[in-house]
Amino acid sequence: MACPFRHSSLPQRHTCHALHESIVEILYTFVFSEQGASRILPGTGFASNETTRTAVSLGRMVAPDGVESRSRQLGADTGAGAQNSPEEDAASQPIQRSIGHARTPMAKVKHACWTFGKFVGPGFLVSVAYIDPGNYSTDIAAGASYRYKLLFIVLLSNLFAILLQSLAIQLGTVTGLDLASACRLFFPRWLNYLLYALAEVAIIATDMAEVIGTAIALNLLIPQLPLVAGCALSILDVMVILFFYRPHGAMKGLRLFEVFVCLLVSGVVVCFCIQLSLIKGDVGQVFRGYLPSSELVESQALYQACGILGATVMPHSLYLGSGIVQPRLREYDSKHGLLPSEPGSSASSAANDGDHDKAKYIPSQASINHCLKYSITEVALALFTFALFVNSAILIVAGSSLYNNPDAQEADIFGIHDLMAKSISPAVGTIFALALLLSGISAGIVCTIAGQMVSEGAINWHLKPWLRRLLTRSISIAPSIVIAGAVGRSGLNTALNASQVILSSVLPFVTLPLIYLTSRSRYMTVLPGRARYYVESDDEGRSVSASASSSMNMSNPWYVVVLAGIVWLIITVMNVANLVLLGLGKAS
Repeated sequence: MACPFRHSSLPQRHTCHALHESIVEILYTFVFSEQGASRILPGTGFASNETTRTAVSLGRMVAPDGVESRSRQLGADTGAGAQNSPEEDAASQPIQRSIGHARTPMAKVKHACWTFGKFVGPGFLVSVAYIDPGNYSTDIAAGASYRYKLLFIVLLSNLFAILLQSLAIQLGTVTGLDLASACRLFFPRWLNYLLYALAEVAIIATDMAEVIGTAIALNLLIPQLPLVAGCALSILDVMVILFFYRPHGAMKGLRLFEVFVCLLVSGVVVCFCIQLSLIKGDVGQVFRGYLPSSELVESQALYQACGILGATVMPHSLYLGSGIVQPRLREYDSKHGLLPSEPGSSASSAANDGDHDKAKYIPSQASINHCLKYSITEVALALFTFALFVNSAILIVAGSSLYNNPDAQEADIFGIHDLMAKSISPAVGTIFALALLLSGISAGIVCTIAGQMVSEGAINWHLKPWLRRLLTRSISIAPSIVIAGAVGRSGLNTALNASQVILSSVLPFVTLPLIYLTSRSRYMTVLPGRARYYVESDDEGRSVSASASSSMNMSNPWYVVVLAGIVWLIITVMNVANLVLLGLGKAS
């Protein structure tokens, strides 16, 4: 049979040999692979009019280096095959890793673990929001009042957080947009401004908690340091962000930043492991605390439950979760040749954060399919292990130390520190203060990043990144310094608890747009092919018809919509009831 590339100057035997090797490997994969044809070329098929084009694509992948570039040109020269479409290029990427050999079950497990390891990082950044100083305040108050009974609320809040964070990751992965940007592009202007105002209230309330917590920790570790000075020193963590956090820079620098935050989180976990080993408590009562009890309907318990909910499912974490998944999507597209050059920017300017306001990145279908499941698994594990453990540990330590304890003077951060330092050892009090400091620093860093995402996404704030971050932090530090100077030590715990209730009240307004956007196929439909950029004036290009040819609908299935709606309804009812009780003076 004559070679179809007879007119080429390339020797026939080289190209035909490459095609012969491709055909053999195709047959091998069809016979021995469990996935069969769907693993080889998902979405393209082997129709007769596609045979030549598929063979050229495979020949290019297995041909020697000297043949590869020429075979690409040969594929363009043939009249029947023409060039591979971007859709075929995207679909053919998985074959490069799977063709020619069949992995054993152990090899598949190793490959999955290695791939998952590359995604570790964003989940820890998100989990930091769930172990901030606000959690210390609410969990200590809950443990002192109801001992272990509110552990059920801690568990329930973490389950809510996993569901909502999964939706946030889904939105950021499928659309390439964070939640704030999606609200600006898809909602009316008045609604976007309203959501932005509420988001800024949440950011300021969150950052106030981080600043106050850091100041308290510094005061506990260094008693000579005033609380006002501690609040002012908390601005130093912004310098860490300025030097290390580059979401659009090299992945190596971003991973180093993630490792730094992971170390802070690990330090908090180690501190609480030491504390749990030193306290005495009934293990059976602790586990019974994860079951619902009648005390949960009391007015004070409901107030504290709303505080725990606001401290756990924090609004800014949803903006953060939807915005930190894009670097790995971009890395995948760049590695597999699916990332086009950014319009209107040169290679030298692409490293600058400010240049990325001009065009928005839309991930390819291949990168979405590859990254989504790993990203959701990683954040779920981080929240259900580290975040749940730390929040439970704080409440357990407080319940064991402060509940019905006549020696406990005040059920706050200062009180539990003094009690542990006197009753157990000064070293335990120091470990507790160190854990609080690490939580405050890491949560402050993450909150500043989330504040930047909100301002950039919601109102397209065109300022230098370092100035934008510094301004966001300064807005939060000012009221914290006023509270520390005017109220002092006695009122800081009240301010922390109140900030968490404010966050809980804002939460329904943040979660409803997230559930709505991820449930509409208009926004969650993926087109096949390479990654794309779009200019924001092309708003109509962001909504994709669900009936588009070869498109993939990645909106929420009906049962996820129902589950998310139930979660939203529970959060809303709890907050309405709490506000009513506050108005009646039955909760404080």
